[in-house]
Amino acid sequence: MTTDGVADGETGNAEATYRVAVDLNACDGVFACLVRDDRFVEADGGLVGFDPADAVTSVERTSDKAAATFCDERIDEAQAAATACPLDAISVEEREGEI
Repeated sequence: MTTDGVADGETGNAEATYRVAVDLNACDGVFACLVRDDRFVEADGGLVGFDPADAVTSVERTSDKAAATFCDERIDEAQAAATACPLDAISVEEREGEI
């Protein structure tokens, strides 16, 4: 069955390259992001990090920031995680042609 031209089981999203960054100074370990995107994980210090298996480049982590670049159809999940963060600690930036 289809809805608006999209077959069941398909999101209709095209593959995108995007960077997800977390401001670790703003993150308070609420973890609302984890239930919206399983690529977010609890990292050292009780703050958020990323599962490196899903990133297309090494996960960047400093004392102030954790960031990862992805190339897939899951940008909506990353944006939902960012929206769910009550501290606005997560940003998602689409990167055309970059990896």
